[in-house]
Amino acid sequence: MKIGASYWMFEGGLEAKKPVGEAMQEAKDAGFESIELAIASEGVLTENTTEAECEAILATAEKVGIEISSVASGESWSYSPTANNPGVRQRIIDFTKKALWVAKWLGTDAYLFVPGAVDVFFLPDAEVIAYDVCYERAVEGIKQILATAEEAGVTLCIENVWNKFLLSPLETRDFIDGFSSERVGAYFDVGNVLLTGYPDQWIRILGERIKRVHIKDFKTSVGTVEGFVDLLEGNVDFEQTKNALAEVGYDGYCTAEMLPYAPGRIEKTAEAMKKIFK
Repeated sequence: MKIGASYWMFEGGLEAKKPVGEAMQEAKDAGFESIELAIASEGVLTENTTEAECEAILATAEKVGIEISSVASGESWSYSPTANNPGVRQRIIDFTKKALWVAKWLGTDAYLFVPGAVDVFFLPDAEVIAYDVCYERAVEGIKQILATAEEAGVTLCIENVWNKFLLSPLETRDFIDGFSSERVGAYFDVGNVLLTGYPDQWIRILGERIKRVHIKDFKTSVGTVEGFVDLLEGNVDFEQTKNALAEVGYDGYCTAEMLPYAPGRIEKTAEAMKKIFK
């Protein structure tokens, strides 16, 4: 396994203001082997970032001695692929098509994609979409993006998030398989699933569909977003999780996603990741 850090973990990362080179250096200094960059409609890395700019980032990564594991985006939360407004849906589709090329230019084949939401837990005024409508729109949205993903050679990695959608590993498996494409896979988040399931069960069911893994920890006794805690302080059984990943043949990037930024958390997370995976 290669242990990595999310760009969002670093001070200014969630606001897309942290210089990419600085984040890479800080990740390397903390002991991470890779970093997941993040793309937004505004900030240091956007869908309009050029190939030349990406080449400069790659050169910096090589100089620092760190790999770019993947590219993530939170744009789907604000501009959902399953929104009632067709213009909003088109906006995220257009954004994602461009972002996939940025991911390719950054040398990765994995793009974290939230395909829509029935509900957005951290946006109380967000519209609620009927589950079946959400499913239909999510499928249609991915179909519109898929040709670009296949051309770019970058996989749309569907993450299990708190969107009240794709709530079981069986449904997630069948959703992915429905596209009959190697360019639709799973981005499995260990901590996100703990509220309603078991990481090892999800891993064994999703199997080779898993293209990337996010690492978080969660206290089930809390049961809300406040239940996300530092690694090794929650209820994730990391030994069972590692065993399940080994069973399905996953030996790729495991990226910590510990939010928000707090002084000392990056270093603490790196040490915990080494204990878990090394």
